Amino acid sequence: MPELRKDPITNRWVIIATERAKRPMDFGKAPEEAKGAFCPFDYGNEYTTPPEILAFRPKDSQPNLPGWWIRVVPNKFPALEPNLKMQRYGHGMYDAMTGFGYHEIVIETPDHNATIATCEGKQIEEMIWAYKARYKALAKDPGIKYILIFKNHKRDAGASLAHSHSQIIATPIVPKRVQEELTGAQTYFQYKERCVFCDIIYQERMESVRIVEETDQFISINPYASRFPFETWILPKNHSHHFGEIGEVQVQEFATVLKKSLLRIYKSLDNPPYNFLLHTAPTTGEAKQSFHWHLEIVPRLTKVAGFEWGSGFYINPTPPEDAAKYLKGVEI
Repeated sequence: MPELRKDPITNRWVIIATERAKRPMDFGKAPEEAKGAFCPFDYGNEYTTPPEILAFRPKDSQPNLPGWWIRVVPNKFPALEPNLKMQRYGHGMYDAMTGFGYHEIVIETPDHNATIATCEGKQIEEMIWAYKARYKALAKDPGIKYILIFKNHKRDAGASLAHSHSQIIATPIVPKRVQEELTGAQTYFQYKERCVFCDIIYQERMESVRIVEETDQFISINPYASRFPFETWILPKNHSHHFGEIGEVQVQEFATVLKKSLLRIYKSLDNPPYNFLLHTAPTTGEAKQSFHWHLEIVPRLTKVAGFEWGSGFYINPTPPEDAAKYLKGVEI
């Protein structure tokens, strides 16, 4: 029997379509990516990217040459430009502003064929340290209100290059999707004087049917009102409103949970396309008590069609309880 479920953060409803229930093997395999093409992110091709902003490399190696194991560069085709003066203006009844902001690429590994799921844990830790370094640096710009770290894995998820990389976009406004979470979390806090994310963690640990991975510091779950099949969230178990606070032990455990969660998705769904998005509080310091940073992993297994676009509902053919059971059953 189908069931409607309400997301406790945004109050968005989803339809868990049990009549259409799908197991991992019921989803088609994503087409193979083209191989052999020139890749600007490979060793020896550093000259083809904009000059690096940050690189983890031996002290005796030269910038913009081989030797690195993590590299951050400006996007060659940026969505926003840091050199523009931020200016708001009207266009009749419409509002607009100059396209000020930052758009950076984090090249996660020198290995062209590696993925986060198959990388060594230490490499993922280094990637997270790079995320934090750039987050802290970009947050110093007073014109920046929000920093989104995200990843598109494979072409069907929006990746234009196969080499494993993620992106950072810093904007002068808080994105609508994030604002919905901030508003919902604040409303919940005003009513209950508790963080909604902390309550979700407590509930999930009590029921233990949607947990995928857990360590002392982090938990990975398939949310109760999952929008998509095998949607997976990773949250710090201790309250923390923004990602920039992450410390050494947390980096290690976050890397472990991220790798294991993605490896379970990789193995059970045959390396599907996916996006991940790191939602954190705005750089302005608000929502310290009500918000809780987290990373959302969304395998791209279904298409958003007319009903979803027209209604705002999502139809999920895989109950999150089943998804968690399948993922936990994978040997890693």
